[in-house]
Amino acid sequence: MNTRSCLKMLVPGVAFSAACFAFQTPSRGTGDDTARWAKEAGNVTIIRDDWGIAHVYGKTDADAVFGMIYAQAEDDFNRVETNYINSMGMLAMAEGESKIYQDLRMKLFIDPVELKKLYADSPAWLKTLMNAWADGLNYYLSKHTDVKPRVITRFEPWMALSFTEGSIGGDIEKVNLGQLQAFYGKEPAAGAGNGNNNDDRELDEEPRGSNGMAVAPSNTSSHHALLLINPHTSFFFRSELQMVSDEGLNAYGAVTWGQFFIYQGFNDRAGWMHTSSGVDAIDEYLETVVKKGDRFFYKYGSEERPFTTAEITVPYKTDRGMAEKKFTVYRNNHGPVVRELNGKWDAFRIMQRPIEALTQSYTRTKARDYKQYLKTMELQANSSNNTIFADADGDIAYFHGNYIPRRDTKFDWTKPVDGGNPETEYHGLLTVDETPHLLNPASGWLYNSNNWPWSAAGASSPKRENYPAYVETGGESARGLHAIRVLQDKKDFTLDSLIAAAYDSYLPWFEKPIPALIKAWDSTPESNPLRAKTADQIAILRAWNYRWGVNSVATSLAVFWAEDFRRRAGGGRRGGGGGSGAIEDAPADQLLQSLAAASDKLAADFGTWKTQWGDINRFQRLNDDIAPAFTDDGPSIPVGFTSSTWGSLASFGARAYPGTKKWYGTSGNSFVAVVEFGETVRAKAVTAGGESGSPGSPHFNDEARRYSTGELRDVYFYKSQLAGHTERTYHPGS
Repeated sequence: MNTRSCLKMLVPGVAFSAACFAFQTPSRGTGDDTARWAKEAGNVTIIRDDWGIAHVYGKTDADAVFGMIYAQAEDDFNRVETNYINSMGMLAMAEGESKIYQDLRMKLFIDPVELKKLYADSPAWLKTLMNAWADGLNYYLSKHTDVKPRVITRFEPWMALSFTEGSIGGDIEKVNLGQLQAFYGKEPAAGAGNGNNNDDRELDEEPRGSNGMAVAPSNTSSHHALLLINPHTSFFFRSELQMVSDEGLNAYGAVTWGQFFIYQGFNDRAGWMHTSSGVDAIDEYLETVVKKGDRFFYKYGSEERPFTTAEITVPYKTDRGMAEKKFTVYRNNHGPVVRELNGKWDAFRIMQRPIEALTQSYTRTKARDYKQYLKTMELQANSSNNTIFADADGDIAYFHGNYIPRRDTKFDWTKPVDGGNPETEYHGLLTVDETPHLLNPASGWLYNSNNWPWSAAGASSPKRENYPAYVETGGESARGLHAIRVLQDKKDFTLDSLIAAAYDSYLPWFEKPIPALIKAWDSTPESNPLRAKTADQIAILRAWNYRWGVNSVATSLAVFWAEDFRRRAGGGRRGGGGGSGAIEDAPADQLLQSLAAASDKLAADFGTWKTQWGDINRFQRLNDDIAPAFTDDGPSIPVGFTSSTWGSLASFGARAYPGTKKWYGTSGNSFVAVVEFGETVRAKAVTAGGESGSPGSPHFNDEARRYSTGELRDVYFYKSQLAGHTERTYHPGS
């Protein structure tokens, strides 16, 4: 295979670079390569503990990077490669024509030639890490000739700059694929088209998000700060490992497959947890287009400026071999054009600072106190994350979104703005102090659950009126209210009680809907058949304490009823807004009809409406497919916690799949850790399923039961703790 992906300049003298790169099938390493790799491997020791988790020790940071990426490839090379296939716009080369516009979307923002230049201009220490990253992956491939990459047979150091964002669903993915295809699937003409730039997610998708909590020494039994790390992602999205070097690196936690930094985790003195909320870090500019001959211009103030044009080629796999599709793409000073809206072209503007982003992602793992962590935040290159922080000095902190452009507040930045008006340009970035930020609040605790920051620390929270509206466009949620409930008025937190808080079974979303349903039943005449049909169900719900549990029939009834009602009300199964007001205001007959329908659905699927929640809500891992398949005939285990829609802090996004009646989870709690920072660090953790992606490994599903019950295991942070818990010690390649 010798497939080319090229961006050919159509207008000379413009800033947008040309890019033409080839992915060939070279040898997996020359003699010089293998000698260098073997020397690097000799400086690395990997200790696999009895959960299969890699503890990587190197002489230098680069050695640790070499070893950790080698270990990741051992655990799941497919997921490592897939993340870079996606980030560099090469999915269609692996999966075919259906991924062409997904690749085009990435190529609008990711330019390999530009990344190569940035790599060349990177500081020497960062370049050394990128070199070690590529060497580790290439050494793995040279030692595992049975592994057949789908596209990337040789990794280059600059590729690390294509994927510096460790969260799920980066900024680029906010571009709507359907509208992108409508625009670029034909030669665009000024003045045509319409549409809204909603994302591509289905209405019934589980809400994405995470929980982070920090508790100050004043509120803990040990008088040490505590941290909860609880990302909610698709399962198996990250690995768990430790990186240690003689240059001061000693970080443990969750690593997005293919990246060389701990994304959410801790070192011996400090820890960090990322969440997301409604910070506005992306903007769209509507450009007034003028066509002159065969060229397009956009109005800017009193000027008419030419769009930059380029040709992007997207290779894609067919049954007859590789083919390609060419696109002429347009951009201006605001960004690439991604759609047409009411006769105007929409230019999409996001953060594009890969060197700063990778620098920040890595250096924060070595920050050992608040002051050092704050210094990494001053790089302002984390566009999608809030951060919950705690350290051994007893400091706890909340940082809001780290990349927030300073804008003129007379514009509504939640909507596309006029690209022709120079007043819509950015005026630098907000500093950390200009964004919602907390350090050691009087409450003694702080949190974020993908809600607004105005309740982050109870009465000690930032005040909305002190900030421009664009710093937060979201709202409160049932999960946010739940977090406050478990954190406030408690002074004796321990690691175990923080775990209990993270798995608290209360479902606050139902606090008003269930009484409304009961009131509807109470007010319904006895002559109405719905009253008799739902009498036993109402009796169970009347006695319910709004807590989930594997043995709870009430949880099954409540969830099936609420989802049926939301579908009927047009809110979607999952999304539809987090509020419950529509249910509270609905006519009695409508509420009871939904309860009757939910009962019938339960009886049809499970034999009786009196089905316990754990018989419905299941965790199953049969293989490592990125798009998993499920079967009711295969082994699975019950899970008590529910979708975060209902305010469950522990999140399990589950539904029925083709051919199944039971619901199987694919997202939600993925990695959970609690950490105590004292003279030494103590931690417990669990991951969905297990560390290995190989179904034949004993660590493919060995954590499933613990995951389903919230029974976290001890983390072996110190080498001495690995005594008696070591499965294998080796150098990469040995």
